[in-house]
Amino acid sequence: MRIAFAALACALLPACTSPPDAGPTAEPIVATERAFAADGYETGVKASFVKYAAPGAMMFAPGPVNVHDYFAGQPDAAPNPDRPHLVWWPLAAGIAASGDLGFTTGPYGLGDKRYGWYFTVWQRQGDGSWKWVLDAGVDADPSAAAPQDSPVAYLPASEETAMSPDAAMAEVKAIEAGMAAAAGTDLAASYEGQLSHDARLHTEGVAPGTAPETWAAALAARPAAMSLAPMGGGASAAGDMVWTWSEAHWQADAPPVRGFVVRVWQRRADGWKIVFDELVPWNGPDPDAAAE
Repeated sequence: MRIAFAALACALLPACTSPPDAGPTAEPIVATERAFAADGYETGVKASFVKYAAPGAMMFAPGPVNVHDYFAGQPDAAPNPDRPHLVWWPLAAGIAASGDLGFTTGPYGLGDKRYGWYFTVWQRQGDGSWKWVLDAGVDADPSAAAPQDSPVAYLPASEETAMSPDAAMAEVKAIEAGMAAAAGTDLAASYEGQLSHDARLHTEGVAPGTAPETWAAALAARPAAMSLAPMGGGASAAGDMVWTWSEAHWQADAPPVRGFVVRVWQRRADGWKIVFDELVPWNGPDPDAAAE
């Protein structure tokens, strides 16, 4: 994931693109993501990650950690021009109808070498600025990713907004509970009817996309079944967008045998649909195995 490279290098700034003219725009989030990437070059990765993080921002390293606590124990390394730069750029983004919650995703790498796709959930702060609340990513195949300066694919904002954040979260939790029950025996089947037509699924080793065949490939590369435990997330003020994260465990002959499922849901005319979903494997020592 992107954070695994964060202590090694810093990032570059691509140019801006323009989203469709209808409804709220995720362009401010994209601009902030790009400023975040560029800031690493000037101040160092630690400083930039902390600068753009909300107070309770979290990431997986390899388990869930508060970013401020995590970087407090890291050295204040200045940018090193002799090292390959950590680079990433947004290629897809979305925002809630209330303009207070959104996400970006795109490829990341070190220098000219690409490693995977990052994913960031953003939340607008009281002062109008954007801060990230979740930073994650996987080594999904980046070989077909568009280069920097490419247009961003903007998810249209929902028109279904008459719901409180608490009610939205409750509805999504109920859907995910049903999915979790089905995933215990058949993970792929648990997604039936849950994906939007433009959903993105990210799985290690598989190129992301929004076509049904890419969804099938992403799910086929995951465990056939897994147990899921909801852990947290958030909802937009308009009640049209919800993000969640869950702990996942599965059976395998070799690690990883645990990880995290991160999702973004959007409320549409036909109900709640997944617009983004990724499985983040626990790439590190398993504390449960060490305790045995």
